[in-house]
This record gives sequence, structure tokens and C-alpha cells, in this order.
Amino acid sequence: MRWFAKFIYFKILGWKVVGNTNFSKDTVKKAVIISAPHTSNLDFIIGILLRKVVGVKTNFIGKKELFTWPFGYYFRAVGGVPVDRKTKENKVQSIAKLFENKEEFRLTLAPEGTRSKVDEWRTGFYYIAKQANVPIIMFTLDFGNKQNKVSEPFYPTDNVEEDFKFMKNFFKGVVGKVKNNS
Repeated sequence: MRWFAKFIYFKILGWKVVGNTNFSKDTVKKAVIISAPHTSNLDFIIGILLRKVVGVKTNFIGKKELFTWPFGYYFRAVGGVPVDRKTKENKVQSIAKLFENKEEFRLTLAPEGTRSKVDEWRTGFYYIAKQANVPIIMFTLDFGNKQNKVSEPFYPTDNVEEDFKFMKNFFKGVVGKVKNNS
């Protein structure tokens, strides 16, 4: 199936992957991966193709309602982990715990938290990485250049403001599928 994903990604869609093209998969078994800008449902498909192309196992979280029949099996098979968004428990803490008992776990999140235009990123991904003591790997969903640029692992410091400035700079100038939401 990898050859088929490569065929679609490179030949049909005309995309390319640059930077840390293997997501440091041989040295970093646990990470929070952030992708931006998240402007379209097509982002999910590009992400699924990308991970197949580079051969890296990644996971994502979704509201538990998505994991019922008939789609539940598929979402779990492609790395989905259901979360109950209605409980009162601390989401950052409960998601960070997902890393504890796994030998390999790379959680992909969109820092905007929505496909709509946002002025500020949500901070949960950052605190999940800090609490789980794992790096953040960034990748772009650059429809303007048809490329996914992948960063080296970034370990959050205790300077939240500077860390966010650094991460947002990585995505500067990137155009999503829906340009007005980038």
C-alpha cells in the first residue's frame, strides 16, 4: 500500500516532503506532532498519505462519537484514539497519560483546533508535550507550494511566549487549502 500512497501523493497530487523527511522516527518514538494551517477536511487525507509515504506511525484523537459503527473500526485502524470531550477531567492530563504505557506514540494535533480562521492557537498541544516530556515536531500543510515541510524535534522550554513565537515562525507564509483561513 505504501507504493500506492506514494503514487497518489507524488504523481497524482504533485506534493513533496522536505526537511526532516522521516519525522526522526528512528530516534524519536514519542512526540506531539502539530500540523498547520488546518483549513480543510483534505488536510486529514494529506496527513494520512504523508505518514504512509514516510513510513511513520502516527496517532490522532477525535471525539468519541466518531468511533462508533460504521466508522469506528476505520478510525482506530488508522491510529485514532477516542476522547470524551464532555467529561470534567483535565484533557491535557488525560491525553498526556496516553504516552505513558506506549513504546511508540506520536500524537498529531492541529494547534488551531478548528478549520476556521483563528487569531491565536490553542495551547493544549504544548502542555501535553511538556507533561508527557516529549518533543514537538511541526509539519506544514502548504497547499500554495504543495509541500509538507517537517521540522526537527523541538523540546519546549519554560518560556511559553518564546516557544510559541518559534513554532509560529516555522509556519510563516504557509497557505492552507482554504486561503482565507490560513
